[in-house]
Amino acid sequence: MSKSPRRPVAGLPDKATLLAFLREAGSAEKTDIARHFGLKGGDRRALREMIRELEAEGALGKRGRKGFSEAGALPPVGVCDVVERDVDGEMYVRLVEASADAPKALLVPDNSGRTGPAPGMGDRLLCKFVRGEEGWEARLVKRLDAGTNRVLGVIRKSNREVRVEPVDRRSKDVLFVPPAQAADLKDGDLVLAAIEKGEHRYGPKRGKILETIGREDDPRAASLIAIHAHGVPTGFSERVEQEAEHQELPSLKGREDLRDIPLITIDPQDARDHDDAVFAQRDDDPKNEGGWIVWVAIADVAAYVRPGTELDREAREKGNSTYFPDRVEPMLPERLSNGLCSLKHGENRATMAVRMVFNRDGKKIAHKFVRGLMRSHAKLSYEQAQAAIDGQTDDTTGPIMEAILYPLWNAYRCMLKGREKRSPLQIESAERRIRMTPDGGIGSIEKRVSLEAHRLIEEMMIQANVCAAETLEQKKTPLLYRVHDAPSQEKLFNLADFLQTIGKPWNKGEPANTKRFNKLLDETRDGEHAEVVNEVVLRTQMQAVYSAENVGHFGLNLDRYAHFTSPIRRYSDLIVHRGLIRALGLGPKGNNDGLTDREIAELPSIAEHVVLTERRSMAAERDAMDRYIAAFLEDRVGATFTGRITGVTRFGLFIRLDETGADGLVPVSTLGNEYFTHDDRSHALVGERSGQRWTLGRTVEVKLREATPVTGGLLFEMLSEPAPRDPNAPSARLGMRARGDKAGGYPKRSGGKPRNGAKPAGGLKGVRKGKRR
Repeated sequence: MSKSPRRPVAGLPDKATLLAFLREAGSAEKTDIARHFGLKGGDRRALREMIRELEAEGALGKRGRKGFSEAGALPPVGVCDVVERDVDGEMYVRLVEASADAPKALLVPDNSGRTGPAPGMGDRLLCKFVRGEEGWEARLVKRLDAGTNRVLGVIRKSNREVRVEPVDRRSKDVLFVPPAQAADLKDGDLVLAAIEKGEHRYGPKRGKILETIGREDDPRAASLIAIHAHGVPTGFSERVEQEAEHQELPSLKGREDLRDIPLITIDPQDARDHDDAVFAQRDDDPKNEGGWIVWVAIADVAAYVRPGTELDREAREKGNSTYFPDRVEPMLPERLSNGLCSLKHGENRATMAVRMVFNRDGKKIAHKFVRGLMRSHAKLSYEQAQAAIDGQTDDTTGPIMEAILYPLWNAYRCMLKGREKRSPLQIESAERRIRMTPDGGIGSIEKRVSLEAHRLIEEMMIQANVCAAETLEQKKTPLLYRVHDAPSQEKLFNLADFLQTIGKPWNKGEPANTKRFNKLLDETRDGEHAEVVNEVVLRTQMQAVYSAENVGHFGLNLDRYAHFTSPIRRYSDLIVHRGLIRALGLGPKGNNDGLTDREIAELPSIAEHVVLTERRSMAAERDAMDRYIAAFLEDRVGATFTGRITGVTRFGLFIRLDETGADGLVPVSTLGNEYFTHDDRSHALVGERSGQRWTLGRTVEVKLREATPVTGGLLFEMLSEPAPRDPNAPSARLGMRARGDKAGGYPKRSGGKPRNGAKPAGGLKGVRKGKRR
């Protein structure tokens, strides 16, 4: 209960005084009311009678098990559930354990960003309640059991019952819902349901339908499921859309005119926005002979999304854009993301640009940030730019070869000298892309080809990001760093243990650096262990995050690094842009679009929040990809594939198919007629009796046994034979009990014959089977 108002003269209050007390206190229990008015004995009994009368009159409402409040009012703080989402995406909450008079309240997110990802339907929250001009508002204090009482699933109907089967393959929460509640639903509908907390302690769980999401046979179902399963915010409120629609292109006031610089955009063929442009030319300064000037121009998002606006609030809440094969959930409304902030060919656009100077050895010797107005001189795809450099020009690339493309490539090859000297980590990763058909189906799954054009843009963006971090540090302006810590000692010891099993030395006492890792990768690149070494080195690395404190970027081998180049799709970059505006005094005075004192104070919580939203998006994108691939392979159940073992666990082998990059499981129970123990040192499953091994990175043949699009699950059957016993490896410890086979339950050796005198393991009365290791 909140702090009570000043205590009046002791004695039984009249009804008006009691209601006035509750109005100011928010809510109170009977004992609190009696204590406040100093009531004892008969007065307490009279108070209980007065409360019953006020309830009957509709003047009081229950709040919790014992609390009371003025009808239609809410307490200062209370536990509530998210119960409704309106057409604008606004969430409404209702108090838990409150009578029918308790009103719904509009959920207002905490602008500090300290509460993490946005709540979703069915989440339980702790909120502060405030009566606003348009009704009650709930300000989020803390998420309690967010998502734990929700199930995203598929409706399954039979003659007697209606079930919600979860789409998460890790969940076992099948819910039974009342048939009347599902009367308008069809078998195969995707729904969001809540687990009912009631008297059903045993037997199947009960649930209630919160909302209908779509259909499981919809080609777009994979991304719909991922969006709702991970709570990715969708759409924008009407206020934000209106705010975006009223934005206009800034004038040249306070800006430099960069429209004569022939900047061009180079993006993927299916790019939905264009937030960076590049240009390069030889440096004519005689003191920098052989040097190059490189321009990187970025969309000036800060000119439109100012601190404290509704646009800013929702952009921070989303944290970043989320990309799926069939759609994008953008951080900013289309008016900005695909309009004013997209560097479209031939159109004036506001930009934050950096002019970088490199010497002949590829070392950056100077840079300068400007806020200007630019105009893209060409729009190219990576493939188009690469083809032109390789000699296959077209109507767009032919006229700009001499003035734009050749200088860009020559500048990049100069910058490569500096990159090679820096020696960033050279881990290879095979990415896949899904090509959709016009009707929303899956046309193909292809391996992304890494072109020199990709690496050119990547290196120029990296250098622009370094410039942003250096400038803000120099100006003593706080910023959000992109940090990547060095591998932990424990991970390095595990790597050394593994390398010992394949005969590669690794000194545990020597500090880790990228050159050591690259030397290891180069030495094994063409050998039989190339794939597994690449995989293990990747798993040795820490995860990159955002932080207000700098620890450097280990993978890029840089002392300071900040994300500056994608403010359309990353809130972290927008914060860095605002920092540069503040530090360098860029733009017209009075625009109020630089970093504020409040944002500086909140940088640690903003960093924590955008890390959470980034991981949320990555998980949603990965889940959607798994479901799309499972749908693509559903018609090929029974087919044989070549793949690699990319994961070795106690419960089986994870296989990645060469053709599609699909990941699936071979359960350990299907590998043979003996126990397999997990040797985490050598990343292998080892037969306890035979010593035969399944090792990480090995190429194998598998048969697809099951593909479940709604969960994204793939199950394989192993067709290859295990590797023989390693004579240098210690013998595996035999289990206390042997495992019976599927047919008769006889404990067997690896050869498949019953042990001497063995009886069926399942036929011995009173003897329980041992658990599989």
